[in-house]
Amino acid sequence: MADKTMSVDDVVGRLRSGMTLGIGGWGSRRKPMALVRAILRTGLTDLTVVSYGGPDVGLLAAAGRIRRLVAPFATLDSIPLEPHFRAARERAGFAMTELDEAMFMWGLHAAANRLPFLPVRAGLGSDVMRVNPELRTVTSPYEDGEEFVAVPALRMDAALVHMNRADRLGNGQYLGPDPYFDDLFCEAADEAYVSCEQLVGTAELTKDAAPQTLLISRHSVTGVVETPNGAHFTSCVPDHGRDEAFQKLYATTPWEEFAGRFLSGASEHAYQSAVRTWHEEQR
Repeated sequence: MADKTMSVDDVVGRLRSGMTLGIGGWGSRRKPMALVRAILRTGLTDLTVVSYGGPDVGLLAAAGRIRRLVAPFATLDSIPLEPHFRAARERAGFAMTELDEAMFMWGLHAAANRLPFLPVRAGLGSDVMRVNPELRTVTSPYEDGEEFVAVPALRMDAALVHMNRADRLGNGQYLGPDPYFDDLFCEAADEAYVSCEQLVGTAELTKDAAPQTLLISRHSVTGVVETPNGAHFTSCVPDHGRDEAFQKLYATTPWEEFAGRFLSGASEHAYQSAVRTWHEEQR
């Protein structure tokens, strides 16, 4: 079986401007931030981003890389509204398709199952239909005749997700309290890239953990990258919690100042070093 290990630069080198890019995790939890930061070091732009949004969206929006965002929200969890996302929206920096959380999930399911849409009740009677006039409804062909929203498939060119552990074949494991929908992101994309806190042997994935923690199967994965602390500053429990102090700095610092200090380096190592230096200054 193929060894799918890659570097961060290998992954972003396979991405192209104008792509529809899915980003896993949820809010400020288990986001593939090292891969997002790597995108910022390239000229990639004009992206359609599909995400349960967090700082991944904030970084890309502030840097002007998003053409359209498809999301139910953009939050930092402990800070309810992602501030750089908000600033970009207020200046009309990108178009947005805003879906209910359940509609978004079923859009992923539709894409993962290669269906053009799935019928859902979520959204009926709400402003979701008003702000998304392109959405259509369908009527059940059975005796009930019920009306549903036809949620279109959220098909993606590539997906980026972050796991606690993975093997070289592309199997991915989460060890925290929630799988989120990272498996659906991988299955709904033409290519999927898994970053992880640690690469381990295949046997180690089930050594001390329940089988259901094996969330992502190698058949849906194109490449896997070991990126220790690669979800920073988002949480990746139990490996590390959210870096709340640094997240607050991110949320309250003007973009150019933040990017100049933490994102102007040539590598992820430079970012992690800058973060360590900042923490040392706070002592």
